[in-house]
This record gives sequence, C-alpha cells and structure tokens, in this order.
Amino acid sequence: MKAVKFATQLDAKVIKDLREFVAQADRSISGVVSEAVAEYLQRRRLRPAFRSAMDEVLADHDELLGRLAK
Repeated sequence: MKAVKFATQLDAKVIKDLREFVAQADRSISGVVSEAVAEYLQRRRLRPAFRSAMDEVLADHDELLGRLAK
C-alpha cells in the first residue's frame, strides 16, 4: 500500500515514549503510528457492531434474562 505523508502534533511525553519505543524495537515511527491508527480504527468500527448485536440479543431474550436475574 502506498504511504501518504501527513503532519500532526503529539504530546511531548507521547513522542518521547514513541521515540524510545521505536529505538528499542528497531521499528520506524511511521510503521508504529500506522499500526496503532489501524488498530484504533478497527476497534472503533467493531464496537458499534458489537453493541448492536448485544442489544439485539438482550432484547430477544429480555424475559429469560429477567427471570435469571431474580
């Protein structure tokens, strides 16, 4: 996949920790940031789908869950 250059700002402590991490892990900043952003986006996309499925199950089994809770 072709990389696209962009600029952003990070907290000074975060960038310090990131630089230390990539030095120890022998990785690039862009690689770590790309991986972190991709993981973040995946988690954010899955959360609504999971919540929707959970709400559906709870609604479908509301009576049973109510009896089990007693």
